[in-house]
Amino acid sequence: MPSLIVGALAGALGWVVTDVSCRSDGGTGCPGWAALLSAVSFLAAVIGVGLVLALAFRSLAEWREKGSGPAQDQ
Repeated sequence: MPSLIVGALAGALGWVVTDVSCRSDGGTGCPGWAALLSAVSFLAAVIGVGLVLALAFRSLAEWREKGSGPAQDQ
């Protein structure tokens, strides 16, 4: 779920940045490019955050499995 939220934010940011840069030329924007970059931003963020979450959860599971929590180190 967190990766989808971050992906949605990245997609919105990709859309806005592309649309604003197209309007800076005095045009009306370029919805095709904005949609494409929005989708690419969304996918990149979802994959990246999902990968980091998976690695973090695996690391926590391994840490708990070994029993080396803070309370047991004392």
